[in-house]
Amino acid sequence: MIDATDRSHLERCVALAAEALEAGDEPFGSILVDADGATRLEARNEVGGGDATQHPEFAIARWAAAHLSPAERREATVYTSGEHCPMCSAAHAWVGLGRIVYASSAAQLTAWQKDLGLSPSPVRPLAINEVAPGVPVDGPDADLAEAVRELHARTARR
Repeated sequence: MIDATDRSHLERCVALAAEALEAGDEPFGSILVDADGATRLEARNEVGGGDATQHPEFAIARWAAAHLSPAERREATVYTSGEHCPMCSAAHAWVGLGRIVYASSAAQLTAWQKDLGLSPSPVRPLAINEVAPGVPVDGPDADLAEAVRELHARTARR
């Protein structure tokens, strides 16, 4: 269940997604929040340089593996503007991160890409728990998903 604290973190993710779009990248943003509620890392999509693996969720997983203990990783929450792709879901599970909360789902993104005439993902859009069944997941958020859709619509207009 997404609560007011979750919503606040998701709003920051949507703002990071907008920053990514303004920088010429795809509109995705994520943050890592520890068990005490402190933001430990913010990241946004950086695929514009040609490396399609530069997703914020993947960057968070790598950073967490290098900087947090296994216990800290288990207790952390990753907030993200869009549901993790299979690559990021796997990285999240492999490093032992905790809960994921997302504003928009992979199914929503797939439908938006089709409706907006955007190219589909080269990877099957699986739900997080299809890749990482043990990860607690909450999302999407109906209100914020519409804001994310608008960012993708802006991508289509570029």
